[in-house]
Amino acid sequence: MAPRLPRLPKVVSRPIGTVTRLANTPMGNAGSYRPVYGTHLLDRVINGPRSLEGAVAGKVILITGASSGIGLATAERIGSAGGTVVLVARGKEKLDEAKASVEARGGTAHVHPTDLSDLEAIDRLADDVIAAYGQVDVLINNAGRSIRRSVALSYDRFHDFERTMQLNYFAPLRLILKLLPGMRERRSGHVINVSSIGVQTKVPRFGAYIASKAALDTLSDAIQAEAHDDNIRFTTVHMPLVRTPMIAPTTLYDKFPTLTPEQASDVLANAITYRPRRLGSPIGQVAAFADALNPQVMDAVRNRGYHMFPDSKAAKGTPDTKHSDAEIGRAGETFARMTRGVHW
Repeated sequence: MAPRLPRLPKVVSRPIGTVTRLANTPMGNAGSYRPVYGTHLLDRVINGPRSLEGAVAGKVILITGASSGIGLATAERIGSAGGTVVLVARGKEKLDEAKASVEARGGTAHVHPTDLSDLEAIDRLADDVIAAYGQVDVLINNAGRSIRRSVALSYDRFHDFERTMQLNYFAPLRLILKLLPGMRERRSGHVINVSSIGVQTKVPRFGAYIASKAALDTLSDAIQAEAHDDNIRFTTVHMPLVRTPMIAPTTLYDKFPTLTPEQASDVLANAITYRPRRLGSPIGQVAAFADALNPQVMDAVRNRGYHMFPDSKAAKGTPDTKHSDAEIGRAGETFARMTRGVHW
């Protein structure tokens, strides 16, 4: 009998009305965000049960964006399981706090403050890490920049696209190019890219963000074909909406069902343990399949979301008024529940 898939813990968020409480109550696969993917299930059947402890024992795992949110929760999880985590982010103070948190759980962590917008700094990071620890067994490209702004407000903001591409695409690419040769030489390695459900759903207002994530997704697919014989695995995680500081400026997300960073770390722990090619929530996979069959229908759905959830005050650059961005109405809350995890 095939092993049962583990459930992620119940979604916990600040209760905001009956609709939101219902939307945050797990109901089957869609409610728990249990990663369901055909090859993933086949992998589990063929290889049987595995453990995170077995996957990270004696290994060095480098995590970008490790000072808070998903990165921190994942570092704590890996450290508790016996892996050595290399924590990378810009601010040393917050990284030191993250290191202390990992060590408080019995883990081993090392701090490497790095500005990932600086390509030469990334090169120094990779060289320092290899010199200090010998190798990197698992690279988790988690750091990212998200911009929620309609194209109508972006005509004179080409720099938004440049900065997003720099952090979400060029930075992880630079790390891959620095660390992949050692992985191929050892014939062992794993690269995990934290992508977005937006790449599957192609949501409006996130053109800069999802384009940068899609670039890394497709690049990794191409490299995977070349490194297949070297026992290197690339895993793309199409992560649904997670309640982190990155989404805080968009206050309407207070009424959206989201994952907690701890639940997101469960997904990444699953990725490390089973090394699937892709992981994603059911709604993202359904959207990608529907878009492949009939993009015109999905265009209409996306246009509906575009009109239902307007640009935020932060995107417009306007001062706060008596009306909050979060006032999306009952129809908006219902639409968010029906498309749970999608960042409109």
